[in-house]
Amino acid sequence: MTTETTDAGRLAQLIDDFRDKHILCVGDVMLDRYVYGSVKRISPEAPIPVVAIESQTAMLGAAGNVVRNIVALGGNASLIGVIGDDDEGHEVLRLIQSEPRLQADLLTVPGRKTTVKTRFVAGGQQLLRTDSEDASDLTGPHEDKLLRAFEAQVTEADAIILSDYAKGVLSSRVLPKLVELARQAKKPVVADPKNEDFSVYQGVTVLKPNALETERATGHSCSTNDAAVIAGQKALAAVKADALVITRSEKGMTLVLPGNGPGHHFKPQAVEVFDVSGAGDTSSAALALGIAAGATYPQATELANLAGSLAVAKMGTAVVQQTEMAQTLQAQALEGAEAKIKPLQQILDQVGKWRQKGLTVGFTNGCFDLLHPGHVSLLTQAREQCDRLVVGLNTDGSIKRLKGEDRPINPEMARAVVLASLETVDSVVLFAEDTPINLIDAIRPDVLIKGSDYTVETVVGSDIVQAYGGRIFLAKLKPGHSTTDTITKLVSKKAAS
Repeated sequence: MTTETTDAGRLAQLIDDFRDKHILCVGDVMLDRYVYGSVKRISPEAPIPVVAIESQTAMLGAAGNVVRNIVALGGNASLIGVIGDDDEGHEVLRLIQSEPRLQADLLTVPGRKTTVKTRFVAGGQQLLRTDSEDASDLTGPHEDKLLRAFEAQVTEADAIILSDYAKGVLSSRVLPKLVELARQAKKPVVADPKNEDFSVYQGVTVLKPNALETERATGHSCSTNDAAVIAGQKALAAVKADALVITRSEKGMTLVLPGNGPGHHFKPQAVEVFDVSGAGDTSSAALALGIAAGATYPQATELANLAGSLAVAKMGTAVVQQTEMAQTLQAQALEGAEAKIKPLQQILDQVGKWRQKGLTVGFTNGCFDLLHPGHVSLLTQAREQCDRLVVGLNTDGSIKRLKGEDRPINPEMARAVVLASLETVDSVVLFAEDTPINLIDAIRPDVLIKGSDYTVETVVGSDIVQAYGGRIFLAKLKPGHSTTDTITKLVSKKAAS
């Protein structure tokens, strides 16, 4: 069992790549109404609260909420679904027209109700929900129109979402034909199921049930990580999908892939849960956009987990913005960077764990006062020589002894955080001595890296490393970049002004 984390830089790039992707969503379209008010008394007619209505709002729900989130996350969306020829259906159309980068092909069925969920909220709590709906399957002619609309659009999409709320759109006839058409067009399909018989979704790329749906479909509990993997493997056998993502509320998400692997588990973000309405739609949107952007299944699931966590902190079926996800990742990257900065004993413990996994360890060191392209190039070359890279960083006192009282420009923790923020750096350890000889002797790196302005013989610690069979690598220097030269230029410009 492993809890997964992915490099924040790669996730940030995937989020940025959402903007070029076009997702086609087919499913049940709803109108979500919210009636807000206050409760100050209990009805004399029955023991129920009296809600004094203060405001009302409406928004797209179900498959409509999925496409709202696709657009908010920076993608382009198309929606195929069904509405009734009623006031609620007309309101759905008006809401769609107000959304940028959203196209819709909604089939209006005379005599059919548009599905409406109305929630009454007071004091930040839902008091009551009422549903008005027609959940019967579409008739043959209407099914044919829906399939023709899908066939006309599927080739233009980067990914497909099937949003099943069991309201009659994804019928037993329509669903397999949609999957077949998508597979013929070689488009990945993410299905959010409602049917307890998961085999009806056979052939989709990723099935994304919640824990309760998985338990009902498989007869296995999802209460623990291990149990969720067992249930997920049984579900995968029925669906024959490439992956299964189980949303597990406060326990996060579990990704199960074919085979007998341990599964991938993603903890939810530490946010205050305010309203879970629509969070599944948000995570489906992020999952499909991630896959369309080229994410691996673990990366796409982590993006979905992040989006869902942000959604539950909002009131109502609120969308998550692309900028919100990017900013959250930036904050996590800083936290992750600080976690890379460790004292020597913790570095040694980490190195021991790496070596147990058969990973090679590299070491380099420096002041890294004003980080420049030369530093980045050296660290990139260093990381290419090993599986994990430890960087020894001179403390402020050490630099003052080596370079004078006016150095460093940046204090040691600022320098450490900048270094640790780089993907190429796995750990940072500060040392107060003039040389890192004690670090090298303790860590015993497999490869010791310095710049090519050194020779193997002049690299501090080279004799120690070579004695136990390690090697020395001299990285090519990027010409024209020097911290000392940069500082000299800045001082000259200031003096000239």
